[in-house]
Amino acid sequence: MTTAAPDTSALPPTVRSLWNRSRGPLLALLLLVISGVAIAALQSGEQHGRLDPRSYDRTGSRAIAQLLASHDVSTQVVTTSEEAAAAAGPHTTLLVTNPEMLTQDQLTGLHTATAHTPGRTVLLAPDSSALETFAPGVGTDSPADISARRPACSLPEARRAGNALLGGLSYTTSASGTDRCYLSGDRPTLLRLPAPRTGRDTVLLGSPDFLYNHHLAEHGNASLALQLLGTHKHLVWYLPSMSDPSSAQDDQRGFLDLVPSGWYWALLQLTFAAALAALWRARRLGPLVPEKLPVTVPAAETTEGHARLYEQANARDRASSVLRSATRTRLAPLIGVSPAHAHTPDVLLPALHAHLTTAPGVDADLHVLLFGPAPADDKALVHLADQLDELESSIVSQERHAPREHPDR
Repeated sequence: MTTAAPDTSALPPTVRSLWNRSRGPLLALLLLVISGVAIAALQSGEQHGRLDPRSYDRTGSRAIAQLLASHDVSTQVVTTSEEAAAAAGPHTTLLVTNPEMLTQDQLTGLHTATAHTPGRTVLLAPDSSALETFAPGVGTDSPADISARRPACSLPEARRAGNALLGGLSYTTSASGTDRCYLSGDRPTLLRLPAPRTGRDTVLLGSPDFLYNHHLAEHGNASLALQLLGTHKHLVWYLPSMSDPSSAQDDQRGFLDLVPSGWYWALLQLTFAAALAALWRARRLGPLVPEKLPVTVPAAETTEGHARLYEQANARDRASSVLRSATRTRLAPLIGVSPAHAHTPDVLLPALHAHLTTAPGVDADLHVLLFGPAPADDKALVHLADQLDELESSIVSQERHAPREHPDR
């Protein structure tokens, strides 16, 4: 007798098995999260609050803001070009920390709002677009090392401050009346452009390092910053931000605009290919291929399994059909009917009546018994099974007790 091996594939997974399966991906995900947090912390550590007058970081500018406040100069921090244009009224100083982040529309709007009001505009390391808007005729030269430099000019603020930490961009201009200070070679890294008609001068700085908290106490940095930014009693400190709604370019192309037109046709072909592949894999590829079971399953277990499936699905019609078909198949050879006609009522039923003439206990309505409708409930199904078993037993009993004819010797 062959003993069937227990089927462990249908057992529910345990907590240990689930952990063994998922610990690899979970550990990889954890390492990814930790790496992302570490990289974000490293990148945002010292650069956080750069040139922000509210920041105490090394590259923040809280120290100069407090120094200005001690001299009765108020500082207003703005992050949008609209706020900067509205706040930069008469007799104010406007400081733009990152002019290269501004679009041409922002630069034009800011210049239009301040061009005819007295005051001062200070630009830190402006690019060519900012120079064309605020300082036409001024160009940039090769960058210079950032170091302590002498004023070497007649600008009162620079002469009183003395040496200061400057460098970075150096400027070229042919305009007269400009103050060229803190030279790199013969190029100034601090350039002041006067505007006698409007009363608003423009100061260009090649580097913002002397405004940082950790450099303010060195050389004459504090004095120069205080005099450049404290000329008027109100300072507008503009920190350009990428979240500024006005920073969006009107002609900025989206991602789909950057995709070549030929790729759309390729994508369409790939879509059709994927749809055809899905249809091909979804259709049936013929009859099922029988395979040998890895273990020996007793016929009784298979029968019991089918019965339970029929019971769960309430498939009494299918169960009764299987019972009747199996009974007809087994009865046909016993009563002399070929297997091809085992399920034909006109052939099977007359042969059965001929064999059952000596069996008065069997129900006479064989047609309902072997080809009738499905039972209405489980009790009727059990009764049908008993009747089929009784019919088959009577036929088998008759065959055993029937006299056999012996051939003549």
